[in-house]
Amino acid sequence: MRTIKGPGLMLSQFMSDQPPFNRLDTIAGWAAGLGYKSFMMPIHDIRAIDVARTARDDAYAASLKDTLSRHGIVISELSAHRAGQLLAVNPAFDDVVDVFAPPALRGNPTARRAWAEEQLRDGIAACARLGVNRLATFSGALAWPYFYPWPPHPVGLIEAAFDELARRWLPLLDLADAHGVDLCFELHPGEDLHDGATFDRFLDLVGGHARAKILFDPSHMLIQHMDYLGFIDRYHARIGAFHVKDAEFVKSDRAGVYGGFGDWLERPGRFRSLGDGQVDFPGIFSRLAAHDYDGWAVLEWECCLKHPEDGAREGARFIAEHIIRVTDREFDAVLRAKPDRARLDRILGLGSS
Repeated sequence: MRTIKGPGLMLSQFMSDQPPFNRLDTIAGWAAGLGYKSFMMPIHDIRAIDVARTARDDAYAASLKDTLSRHGIVISELSAHRAGQLLAVNPAFDDVVDVFAPPALRGNPTARRAWAEEQLRDGIAACARLGVNRLATFSGALAWPYFYPWPPHPVGLIEAAFDELARRWLPLLDLADAHGVDLCFELHPGEDLHDGATFDRFLDLVGGHARAKILFDPSHMLIQHMDYLGFIDRYHARIGAFHVKDAEFVKSDRAGVYGGFGDWLERPGRFRSLGDGQVDFPGIFSRLAAHDYDGWAVLEWECCLKHPEDGAREGARFIAEHIIRVTDREFDAVLRAKPDRARLDRILGLGSS
């Protein structure tokens, strides 16, 4: 077993135009002061990283690492969630997701997808140049509008969607393999890969690709009413990244798991700051430690109530307190005698009759 690394911080929800959150150096100082030791870096945010330059420029990549190391912080993963989302978009979402693309590409799904693929390729190369071996992402969504089979969708529609999804991702998985990088898909409602069943369907179509991994986020599983502890037992070999994010589901006589189109504050299922929700984090950290998870515990703050700076401050302490420093010996080892066949036979009563 090994001790999980952390606390780490996902930067997406904290970068802004206001100091200290507008520059990598100053946000690193702020985060280090709270106790964070790593960043999951979003490649879409130029304030954090110029991914195209990182993919090609050793000196720039080294300067990023040096900026963070002055504050005792490393890069645990890069995040290409937006690019992954744009790699596979059902036309129903074209206008909504255009905000993730550069203004010049909006309204042009073909150009937008090509840009997203280039972003993912740069993200993979940037990981390798930075010495980071995990790129977190979304799968995109071709089939998601049909997640509930009413009206019944045409026979073969889901199969066709997943065939195409696999076709788009397989070259990227191969590229990631060539660079020694895992692609960690966050299983997330709104994506075609949103639970174990959909991940398995995808994995079969990419030939069980060794670089297809999972970003484990229990908040999405709690809201889907999944057994997220059992999920760790089943998929631990595929878990490459971990978002430490809390959630709650408060049963309602008016709305269910789909939320009634309500805002987050009004939904029965909603995200909360660490410790304010219902996720069993002692169970999660225990399962991950037992299964020898070798990655980072990274806070992703998304709470409909608490201020983000309070969530970050409390979250660093929460993660640090839940990381299990694994034992280097069995607690009853001193009572265990060396193997002695004659003694074992005596205990079992063998050879005495």
